[in-house]
Amino acid sequence: MSAEVRQSRFDRHIKKYPMNHAHPKHAQPDHPILEPISQRWSPYAYDPTRTVDSEKLRSALEAARWAASSYNEQPWTFLLARRENQEAFATMLECLTEANQAWAKNASVLLLTVAARTFARNGKPNRVAEHDIGLAAASFAIQATALGLDVHQMAGINIAKIRQTYGVPDGYDPLTAIAVGYALPPEQIDDAQAREKDTTPRQRKSFAEIVFAGKWGESAKL
Repeated sequence: MSAEVRQSRFDRHIKKYPMNHAHPKHAQPDHPILEPISQRWSPYAYDPTRTVDSEKLRSALEAARWAASSYNEQPWTFLLARRENQEAFATMLECLTEANQAWAKNASVLLLTVAARTFARNGKPNRVAEHDIGLAAASFAIQATALGLDVHQMAGINIAKIRQTYGVPDGYDPLTAIAVGYALPPEQIDDAQAREKDTTPRQRKSFAEIVFAGKWGESAKL
């Protein structure tokens, strides 16, 4: 397939699946950033009546597949369950902490990320495996957001249960979970706590707090 054909397909895909309308959780950046980045946020209230079509899911996973990684090791594996398969979805849902199960049960898709701890090329420890899975997960989230989906990533998982349930071998460690679906509009969220979480504007640290030059604690002049 030529580059022109692939680009044409992508352009049609984006037009077919426009991004979400303005939402109180969308970022108000101090400097220009890509729209899918400003519109990415992590909902707690998902619409249990909607499903994610396979085309969107494949596109988000394709973005993850093309993420950068040290020595192109690609240390990520994704375990996936869709709500249409009730048994598989329930099994994966039980691998989350109870607090996450309470809201993630309404997502359309659940994923678990697993990291390979050593380089396949030489068997040495991969110190940046988690960093690289983070890049893949971020790519997944940004692509999904561009296609109108809402993604919430979680640290609250039962590692031992995942390892036992899915037969994760030694040398691979479960890391995080990802919920995918469609956020409920704020006016449709009955639970007051969830509504507050899903409507409170997001905040970020300033450059002065995170970008240093010269030595630690000295803000860079940008």
